[in-house]
Amino acid sequence: MPETLSPAPISLRERPGRILRSVNRWAAWRAGFSPRARGFTSQPDPRSIGSDTRGRQLMSGNLLFAGVLMQLPEDLPWAIDPPSDAFEDELHGFEWLDHLAAIADGSGRPMAQDWLADWLKRYGSGKGPGWSPDLVGRRQIRWISHALFLMSGQSTAETRAFFAALGRQTAFLARRWRTTSHGLPRFEALTGLIYSACALTGMEHHLPAALRALASECAHEIDASGGIVTRNPEELLNVFTLLTWAAAVLQESGKKPDPAVNTAIMRIAPTLRSLRHADGALARFQGGGRGAPGRLDQALSQSGVRPSILKGLAMGYARLSAGRTSIVVDASPPMMGPDALNSHASTLAFEMTSGRRPVIVNCGSGASFGADWRRAGRATPSHSTLSIEGYSSSRLGRRAAHQGVVRQALIDGPQTVEVQEAETGAARAIAFSHDGYRRTHGLVHLRSLSLENDGRLLRGEDGLAALDAQDRDTLDRVIARLPMDGIPYSVRFHLHPDIEAKLDMNGSAVSLTLRGGETWVFRHGQEASLSLEKSVYLESGRLKPRATKQIVLSSRLTDYGSAVSWSLAKPTDTPRGHRDYERDDDWL
Repeated sequence: MPETLSPAPISLRERPGRILRSVNRWAAWRAGFSPRARGFTSQPDPRSIGSDTRGRQLMSGNLLFAGVLMQLPEDLPWAIDPPSDAFEDELHGFEWLDHLAAIADGSGRPMAQDWLADWLKRYGSGKGPGWSPDLVGRRQIRWISHALFLMSGQSTAETRAFFAALGRQTAFLARRWRTTSHGLPRFEALTGLIYSACALTGMEHHLPAALRALASECAHEIDASGGIVTRNPEELLNVFTLLTWAAAVLQESGKKPDPAVNTAIMRIAPTLRSLRHADGALARFQGGGRGAPGRLDQALSQSGVRPSILKGLAMGYARLSAGRTSIVVDASPPMMGPDALNSHASTLAFEMTSGRRPVIVNCGSGASFGADWRRAGRATPSHSTLSIEGYSSSRLGRRAAHQGVVRQALIDGPQTVEVQEAETGAARAIAFSHDGYRRTHGLVHLRSLSLENDGRLLRGEDGLAALDAQDRDTLDRVIARLPMDGIPYSVRFHLHPDIEAKLDMNGSAVSLTLRGGETWVFRHGQEASLSLEKSVYLESGRLKPRATKQIVLSSRLTDYGSAVSWSLAKPTDTPRGHRDYERDDDWL
């Protein structure tokens, strides 16, 4: 990983171009001539989870958005020159309302009311940033959910201005939701419109079209197994959360969603449960993070879908779990092509959690730390899997600037990923293979994982092989061009930053001490050299990447096949029922 990279965060959502921004602002201005909202027909309960800690951080004048910390000038954030598009999106999306409303004594209300009033003066007529349908939908959900919090003690003029803005945003969403890209942005816009139609007096006529559009989007975007094309678990959680919110607000107002919405919820729920680690967080793959604390469990509970875990693959991910241990493996090709701007070359990478503590992780998405970190996080060496030196299992295309943002699609990668499951009396095993290195080297990556039924021993083997005559011809040509003997490759195991790792047994093993006091030992079969090296843990919301370590098994392929074996086990003398009383840090 590079030591010094660009710190400027980038926005992961599609940015509207200059012409589209102008059209959106014109539409927002024109929406002001539509009928105004006259009041509330119902008051949806806030369903988003806020943080008292983050709320008090805002009150102290510290704005932490998109991984950038800025000092609040004169108590109003709208005078800030945003350091990035991502920062601006978070500011105008009003998700920070959740945190101010979460302060138990209500002391965050005056600040929330002041920020809202100033926003209405500056941008309420359709001027300035924040007028894209997905951001308007996000903002509308927060305004409606926290309306009592915002309106308490307000004057008649302030209340009138608030309702005028709610009506303008409803009319804007009704006219402009079709301009958003498919997927999460459109779900945000449509959910905001449904909230408006269900909660605001005079906006009911927008509901039938919004429901039809949401049903169509569910049918278009959610596949039969409850997955989405990006294979990003956190994005799937966000879509699922919006659908559960829409279903709940419809039920509260005495209306029913289209059956396609309920079908999507029922399909997604078991997929998310399969992607849920033992600590309650999501597996971090394809640009996704662990999810906001508590959001996954809350969304699954609100869905009303009976708990179940899919058999076989869930959105292309395989799962092994036993005892206190959970393992999630990326067992399908990534999304590829010109729209694959956030896909990662993570095929056959895995993450492992023991109880409340992540053990083996992937580096994660570096988007909040800039374009260079984003590129580094997408490469195969940033994932816990095998990589050939200088190559990723999927290749990135050329960098290109679009609307001021560096875009780089994943354009080439594995065409075939095979998965075979087996169970013995004492363990469950899965064998995997992918051909991501076949075109460049004539090699297939083979990986096998076996987890004992008590969850205390994980065995693995990783190898490269030229399987047929054509593969061997390709490999011979590659080796002939090399100045040294063989093709160097490594198997990496990135560790969570809270783990204390040290070489043990004269350098032949690595002892891992988890934060709660639990111990695991990594060993290998002596086919490779073992080292403990620097790594990073990339997590959105942090000011900078967190330093951590990685276990690296290094070897060379000199024939038509090569393999390394390894294991990760709890010492036999450790208790089977470990009690972890160590307090977690605050999320930030």
